[in-house]
Amino acid sequence: MSKILFIVGDFVEDYEIMVPFQALAAVGHEVVAVCPDKSEGDFVRTAIHDFEGDQTYSEKPGHNFTLNGTFEGLDIKSFDALVIPGGRAPEYLRLDKRVVELVKHFASTNKPIAAICHGAQILAAANLLREKKCSAYPACGPEVKEAGGLYQDIAITDAFTDGNLVTAPAWPAHPAWISQFLALLGTKITL
Repeated sequence: MSKILFIVGDFVEDYEIMVPFQALAAVGHEVVAVCPDKSEGDFVRTAIHDFEGDQTYSEKPGHNFTLNGTFEGLDIKSFDALVIPGGRAPEYLRLDKRVVELVKHFASTNKPIAAICHGAQILAAANLLREKKCSAYPACGPEVKEAGGLYQDIAITDAFTDGNLVTAPAWPAHPAWISQFLALLGTKITL
Protein backbone atom coordinates (compact mmCIF):
# COMPACT_ATOMS: atom_id res chain seq x y z
CA MET A 1 0.00 0.00 0.00
CA SER A 2 1.05 3.59 -0.54
CA LYS A 3 2.27 6.21 1.89
CA ILE A 4 0.25 9.35 1.18
CA LEU A 5 1.04 12.91 2.25
CA PHE A 6 -1.71 15.43 3.00
CA ILE A 7 -0.67 19.09 3.12
CA VAL A 8 -3.20 21.04 5.18
CA GLY A 9 -3.59 24.30 7.08
CA ASP A 10 -6.05 26.09 9.30
CA PHE A 11 -9.52 26.33 7.79
CA VAL A 12 -9.01 23.46 5.42
CA GLU A 13 -12.46 22.27 4.34
CA ASP A 14 -13.63 19.76 6.97
CA TYR A 15 -15.01 17.09 4.64
CA GLU A 16 -12.07 17.46 2.25
CA ILE A 17 -9.58 16.44 4.92
CA MET A 18 -11.63 14.12 7.12
CA VAL A 19 -13.29 11.95 4.47
CA PRO A 20 -10.32 11.19 2.16
CA PHE A 21 -7.92 10.83 5.10
CA GLN A 22 -10.17 8.23 6.73
CA ALA A 23 -11.17 6.52 3.47
CA LEU A 24 -7.58 6.06 2.32
CA ALA A 25 -6.56 4.75 5.74
CA ALA A 26 -9.55 2.40 5.80
CA VAL A 27 -8.38 0.62 2.65
CA GLY A 28 -4.87 0.18 4.05
CA HIS A 29 -2.85 3.18 2.90
CA GLU A 30 -0.58 4.98 5.35
CA VAL A 31 -1.74 8.59 5.47
CA VAL A 32 0.20 11.44 7.04
CA ALA A 33 -1.16 14.98 7.46
CA VAL A 34 1.25 17.88 7.97
CA CYS A 35 1.01 21.64 8.22
CA PRO A 36 3.76 24.29 8.01
CA ASP A 37 4.79 25.59 11.45
CA LYS A 38 2.94 22.77 13.23
CA SER A 39 4.01 19.39 14.57
CA GLU A 40 2.56 15.94 15.07
CA GLY A 41 -0.16 16.17 17.74
CA ASP A 42 -1.02 19.80 16.92
CA PHE A 43 -4.31 20.46 15.17
CA VAL A 44 -5.68 22.59 12.39
CA ARG A 45 -9.11 24.16 12.53
CA THR A 46 -11.48 23.21 9.74
CA ALA A 47 -14.43 24.92 8.10
CA ILE A 48 -17.53 23.31 6.63
CA HIS A 49 -18.49 24.73 3.26
CA ASP A 50 -22.04 24.01 2.22
CA PHE A 51 -24.07 24.66 -0.89
CA GLU A 52 -27.38 26.08 0.26
CA GLY A 53 -28.63 27.91 -2.81
CA ASP A 54 -26.72 31.15 -2.27
CA GLN A 55 -24.42 32.73 -4.84
CA THR A 56 -21.47 30.99 -3.21
CA TYR A 57 -20.93 28.42 -0.48
CA SER A 58 -21.64 29.17 3.17
CA GLU A 59 -18.98 28.61 5.82
CA LYS A 60 -19.44 27.19 9.31
CA PRO A 61 -16.95 26.09 11.97
CA GLY A 62 -15.81 22.51 11.54
CA HIS A 63 -13.88 20.10 13.73
CA ASN A 64 -10.29 20.33 14.88
CA PHE A 65 -8.16 17.91 12.87
CA THR A 66 -5.15 16.46 14.67
CA LEU A 67 -1.97 16.23 12.61
CA ASN A 68 -0.15 12.91 12.65
CA GLY A 69 3.05 14.21 11.07
CA THR A 70 5.51 17.09 11.38
CA PHE A 71 6.16 19.39 8.45
CA GLU A 72 9.68 20.40 9.48
CA GLY A 73 12.24 17.80 8.42
CA LEU A 74 9.75 15.80 6.37
CA ASP A 75 11.35 13.03 4.29
CA ILE A 76 9.45 13.74 1.07
CA LYS A 77 11.07 10.85 -0.79
CA SER A 78 9.34 8.37 1.53
CA PHE A 79 5.89 9.33 0.16
CA ASP A 80 4.21 7.75 -2.85
CA ALA A 81 1.38 10.25 -3.41
CA LEU A 82 0.03 13.65 -2.41
CA VAL A 83 -3.41 14.97 -1.45
CA ILE A 84 -4.22 18.70 -1.37
CA PRO A 85 -7.59 19.40 0.25
CA GLY A 86 -9.41 22.66 -0.38
CA GLY A 87 -11.07 25.25 1.79
CA ARG A 88 -9.34 28.50 2.64
CA ALA A 89 -5.98 26.94 3.56
CA PRO A 90 -4.61 26.78 -0.02
CA GLU A 91 -4.87 30.56 -0.45
CA TYR A 92 -2.07 31.06 2.09
CA LEU A 93 -0.29 27.69 1.88
CA ARG A 94 0.62 28.53 -1.73
CA LEU A 95 2.74 31.39 -0.35
CA ASP A 96 4.97 28.95 1.57
CA LYS A 97 8.03 28.16 -0.58
CA ARG A 98 8.56 24.76 1.04
CA VAL A 99 4.95 23.74 0.31
CA VAL A 100 5.45 24.68 -3.34
CA GLU A 101 8.75 22.73 -3.45
CA LEU A 102 7.08 19.63 -1.99
CA VAL A 103 4.26 19.77 -4.52
CA LYS A 104 6.75 20.20 -7.37
CA HIS A 105 8.60 17.08 -6.16
CA PHE A 106 5.48 14.94 -6.62
CA ALA A 107 4.93 16.32 -10.12
CA SER A 108 8.57 15.94 -11.20
CA THR A 109 8.65 12.32 -10.01
CA ASN A 110 5.26 11.61 -11.64
CA LYS A 111 3.72 10.49 -8.37
CA PRO A 112 -0.09 10.62 -8.03
CA ILE A 113 -1.53 13.95 -6.90
CA ALA A 114 -5.14 14.53 -5.84
CA ALA A 115 -6.39 18.09 -5.38
CA ILE A 116 -9.92 19.21 -4.67
CA CYS A 117 -11.72 22.53 -4.60
CA HIS A 118 -9.29 25.39 -3.85
CA GLY A 119 -6.36 22.94 -3.83
CA ALA A 120 -5.81 24.01 -7.45
CA GLN A 121 -4.46 27.31 -6.08
CA ILE A 122 -1.40 25.45 -4.80
CA LEU A 123 -1.00 23.61 -8.12
CA ALA A 124 -1.12 26.97 -9.93
CA ALA A 125 1.47 28.48 -7.56
CA ALA A 126 3.75 25.50 -8.25
CA ASN A 127 3.34 26.11 -12.00
CA LEU A 128 2.04 22.59 -12.57
CA LEU A 129 -1.10 23.29 -14.57
CA ARG A 130 0.30 24.31 -17.96
CA GLU A 131 -1.55 22.21 -20.56
CA LYS A 132 -3.06 20.01 -17.80
CA LYS A 133 -6.79 19.36 -17.65
CA CYS A 134 -7.87 20.31 -14.15
CA SER A 135 -11.09 20.82 -12.26
CA ALA A 136 -11.48 23.00 -9.18
CA TYR A 137 -14.11 24.98 -7.37
CA PRO A 138 -15.57 27.23 -10.11
CA ALA A 139 -14.24 30.40 -8.42
CA CYS A 140 -10.73 28.99 -9.00
CA GLY A 141 -11.36 28.40 -12.71
CA PRO A 142 -9.80 31.74 -13.72
CA GLU A 143 -6.65 30.87 -11.72
CA VAL A 144 -6.39 27.49 -13.45
CA LYS A 145 -6.70 29.19 -16.85
CA GLU A 146 -4.23 31.96 -15.92
CA ALA A 147 -1.72 29.26 -14.93
CA GLY A 148 -2.05 27.71 -18.39
CA GLY A 149 -4.34 24.92 -17.30
CA LEU A 150 -7.31 23.60 -19.21
CA TYR A 151 -10.11 24.18 -16.72
CA GLN A 152 -12.67 21.38 -16.67
CA ASP A 153 -16.10 22.79 -15.81
CA ILE A 154 -17.68 19.56 -14.60
CA ALA A 155 -20.57 18.74 -12.28
CA ILE A 156 -19.88 19.25 -8.58
CA THR A 157 -20.22 15.47 -8.13
CA ASP A 158 -17.64 14.60 -10.81
CA ALA A 159 -13.84 14.33 -10.87
CA PHE A 160 -11.30 14.45 -13.68
CA THR A 161 -8.00 12.61 -14.14
CA ASP A 162 -5.20 13.85 -16.41
CA GLY A 163 -2.08 11.71 -16.17
CA ASN A 164 -0.97 11.58 -12.53
CA LEU A 165 -3.40 14.35 -11.45
CA VAL A 166 -6.96 13.83 -10.24
CA THR A 167 -9.05 16.90 -9.41
CA ALA A 168 -12.61 17.73 -8.43
CA PRO A 169 -14.71 20.85 -7.75
CA ALA A 170 -15.71 20.16 -4.12
CA TRP A 171 -16.53 17.52 -1.51
CA PRO A 172 -19.76 16.30 -3.18
CA ALA A 173 -17.37 14.68 -5.70
CA HIS A 174 -15.72 12.44 -3.08
CA PRO A 175 -17.01 9.13 -4.52
CA ALA A 176 -15.62 9.96 -7.99
CA TRP A 177 -12.48 11.78 -6.76
CA ILE A 178 -11.42 9.13 -4.25
CA SER A 179 -12.25 6.32 -6.70
CA GLN A 180 -10.11 7.89 -9.44
CA PHE A 181 -7.27 8.53 -6.97
CA LEU A 182 -7.39 4.91 -5.80
CA ALA A 183 -7.09 3.85 -9.46
CA LEU A 184 -3.96 6.03 -9.83
CA LEU A 185 -2.55 4.39 -6.72
CA GLY A 186 -3.25 0.95 -8.14
CA THR A 187 -5.52 0.11 -5.22
CA LYS A 188 -7.86 -2.78 -5.87
CA ILE A 189 -10.83 -3.36 -3.60
CA THR A 190 -12.47 -6.75 -3.81
CA LEU A 191 -15.77 -7.76 -2.28
